[in-house]
Amino acid sequence: MKQVKVLGSGCTKCQKTAELIERIAAEQGVEVSVSKETDAQTFLQYGVMSTPAVVIDEELKHSGSIPHTDQVKAWLS
Repeated sequence: MKQVKVLGSGCTKCQKTAELIERIAAEQGVEVSVSKETDAQTFLQYGVMSTPAVVIDEELKHSGSIPHTDQVKAWLS
């Protein structure tokens, strides 16, 4: 199971990012655990300066915007 963290303030873009990842994972049959992190200290630990950001299995994959569907599919495959 992949551990996915969506880093952000809880804004609409952050929520849509989490929903996108969950939807694509379900379509691909990939088990994921998606959590939302809103603590600024957590952002700094990953070097994130703009949100939303996506961390998969403790590796920063994306930050600053909602990721493209193709990016998420590649991360989960």
